[in-house]
Amino acid sequence: MPLLLLPLHGAFLVIFAAMVLVKTFAFIDAASRRATVFPAAGKRTKQFWVLLLAAALLTTFMGFLSLAGLVAALVYLVDVRPAIREVPRGGSTTHMGPYGPW
Repeated sequence: MPLLLLPLHGAFLVIFAAMVLVKTFAFIDAASRRATVFPAAGKRTKQFWVLLLAAALLTTFMGFLSLAGLVAALVYLVDVRPAIREVPRGGSTTHMGPYGPW
């Protein structure tokens, strides 16, 4: 391998590792959430997101499909995860004030 290509190879390796970490984090986060919070937040079901993110992980070495999987993971992290984190944890929401529970 020519000496000029080594830094480029290292940069692609770092980008690849970041993609795998993002996909893995999104998958683990989706799998660890309760199934009831997804519909409560107005999002698709837990089963949908876990299967989609599992497919994203499985297609990591498949070129264009890997980028599509990265987009799915980023959509989960940017849109779905914040919405399901806003859903109150188990328990009733009858004692909610304007700034939170009382």
